[in-house]
Amino acid sequence: MNVRKAIKQDSGKLLELIGHKAEFDRSMKGFDGEISTTKEKIERTLFGDYPFAHALLLEVDGEVQGFALFHYRYSSFRGEPSIWLDDLLVIGKHRSKGYGAELMHALKTEAQKSLTTHISWTASPHNTKAHEFYKKLGAEVERMDGQRPYFRWAMYG
Repeated sequence: MNVRKAIKQDSGKLLELIGHKAEFDRSMKGFDGEISTTKEKIERTLFGDYPFAHALLLEVDGEVQGFALFHYRYSSFRGEPSIWLDDLLVIGKHRSKGYGAELMHALKTEAQKSLTTHISWTASPHNTKAHEFYKKLGAEVERMDGQRPYFRWAMYG
């Protein structure tokens, strides 16, 4: 098992993983639309002159089996940077083997290296297994939007 930063040559694999994430989110009633991104959009927006997001890839036996897609945010009022985790996915047969925790800990390392104060994200109200996973990592529910939890994982203090 290995977690590494995605590179431009991974754009096609990222598009495939985003497709898997959309399928999973549909099953959790968290997404009901269609994907409109393309390999070319991923190349431009993640690996161009101005990367808008970043990705970590999980490899098991040399094959990509999951990813975390994230971007940095900044609060002008607090003067603090943070990370927003947009997508986290481990491919079905590899779930519940500790790989999601490995991805999250690799993301935590990125957060600590960049001196961000916390990582935030949301999850489908129907994905209670994920809610428990995130709480076990040490994340807290920062707020609720109806039944949808918004998580915060503090990096310091």
